[in-house]
Amino acid sequence: MKYLLSIIMLSSFFNFAAAQTKDEAAVASAVEALRKAMVDADQAELDRLTATKLSYGHSSGKIEDKAAFIGSLLSGQSDFVSIDLSDQTIAVTGQTAVVRHTLNAKSNDGGKPGSVHLHIMLVWGRDGGKWKLVGRQAVKVPQQ
Repeated sequence: MKYLLSIIMLSSFFNFAAAQTKDEAAVASAVEALRKAMVDADQAELDRLTATKLSYGHSSGKIEDKAAFIGSLLSGQSDFVSIDLSDQTIAVTGQTAVVRHTLNAKSNDGGKPGSVHLHIMLVWGRDGGKWKLVGRQAVKVPQQ
């Protein structure tokens, strides 16, 4: 009986781990789609990936809603030439995922070339089976 109980518990553990891994992979895919949409200034994809009540925080302290976030990318006010993400972690709890990574980007904001090096925290929520960005906060990486 103990043997059967052990097998059932072990099987449950692996099923839980696989479900978690599937969620993490889906969130990672959404993060990558967002990265690409930001570089491409793809309005339809940005709209699809972000929640209606998005709160998008910049390292300067500026906070944008969904319309302002997408609008600044479409207008070129915020123009990413490239975005590279590293050191990414994903923690899924129920219908919410917290993603942290380091962002290195080349920009051309308002026609001025530049670069940014930031730590980012993204909060994703599951909405109708799809992961949508609910919140983002960036902080400047301290100079060493």
